[in-house]
Amino acid sequence: MHPTPTRRLIVFQPRDTLDRLFAVSVVIKGLDGLVELVAGLALLLITPPQVEAAAAQFAGSLVGSLLPDAVSAWAVTAAEHVTITGLAFGASYLLAHGVVKVVLVGALLRNKLWAYPLMIAVLIGFLVFQGYQLAHRPSAGLVVLSLFDVVVLVLTWREFHRQRSGRRALESASTRAASTDEGTAQARLSVQASPL
Repeated sequence: MHPTPTRRLIVFQPRDTLDRLFAVSVVIKGLDGLVELVAGLALLLITPPQVEAAAAQFAGSLVGSLLPDAVSAWAVTAAEHVTITGLAFGASYLLAHGVVKVVLVGALLRNKLWAYPLMIAVLIGFLVFQGYQLAHRPSAGLVVLSLFDVVVLVLTWREFHRQRSGRRALESASTRAASTDEGTAQARLSVQASPL
């Protein structure tokens, strides 16, 4: 009976400060993805009248009274324009973003090489969309988010090249070791087969 090979979970091992920064930034992206998943699920469960009631309750709350009247009025007016289609779009948008981020972050933290180029492509897509949004409706929050995504993109690119180079070196060393072992085995066979 052959023993079943055990599969060891390989996790990302930071080697320097930039590696640690990469790990932290990727974990933040993963947490952001989890928040998006929860928010997307919440949007699936609420109705427009519930949104209006929540906005009215917010406007009348202590927090709402501490904010300028324009903020409370904006919240109530925006809630009145919420539709089921809008909620469905928001939910699908958040769920799609959340799933992509959580899956890619999980794969990156498990050191899956295929996840690096996908994460780079997703981040470029986010940055293009955010650039479009900034051109039409600039906001400080979106600028900060875009800068964070640029940092994550650069660190992911750097780590992808390090991981790929390391794996190529490991494969090359394995190939050399295998050919050396094969040559040693053939030499032993030829020594054993040679007549004295």
